[in-house]
Amino acid sequence: MNNLASKELQLKNARFDTRLPEEQKVFFEKAARLGGYRNLTDFVVKAAQEKAQEIIDEKERILASQKDSEVFFDAIMNPQAPNIALTKAAEEFKSLFDQ
Repeated sequence: MNNLASKELQLKNARFDTRLPEEQKVFFEKAARLGGYRNLTDFVVKAAQEKAQEIIDEKERILASQKDSEVFFDAIMNPQAPNIALTKAAEEFKSLFDQ
């Protein structure tokens, strides 16, 4: 079996059914037509995909921001001792102004 055929076998479609008021369906169909979508399904899937990505991106930014804050404040509140290179650099700097 070639690689392409193998990938095609791995891709399976899932079904998603929903019930909605006729008025809402007509409204969505109008938006799909005006938006140039082939059909209502394409419109709904695209809109849901975009909204899902927006929500996920926002939550991941918030979580990353919270983690960054934790790392920053931990470094401020619990600083590590300076390493040898930093200690040497500080001594060299101080010697420049002690003369």
